[in-house]
Amino acid sequence: MGMTNISSFRDLLVWQKAMDLAVRTYRVAQRLPRDEQATLGYQLRKTSLSIPSNIAEGFSQHSTPTYVRHLWISHGFGAELETQVEVGRRVELIDPRNADMLITDSREIGRMLNGLVQSLERSTPEEMSTSPRGARKRR
Repeated sequence: MGMTNISSFRDLLVWQKAMDLAVRTYRVAQRLPRDEQATLGYQLRKTSLSIPSNIAEGFSQHSTPTYVRHLWISHGFGAELETQVEVGRRVELIDPRNADMLITDSREIGRMLNGLVQSLERSTPEEMSTSPRGARKRR
């Protein structure tokens, strides 16, 4: 599916995979002990939700530089999620199989985000180097 066929962030495979990751992360967080729900559980839920949320928000801004900035923010939340999952594994709160699954999925989404950013930067180089606030609109 080319970029011209994408009319909504919901059409983006990376958003769909990020949503799946958020749902899986929520389920893992729900299994944490009650005393961890307010700390690690909250952080896992918040971070995983921020990945697809930033993809959607950036897409909806209709400015390529703003979109790219939100994609990088999403990428950063993926790294944050990996770190939180790894902590959960090391303190034996998250099953190693679940941790591996979440980290693998997060890394795949990170690669997809890298590819999307590269594609956007190749297709609109003049927009990426003009206004620092992204005043020009996506075509």
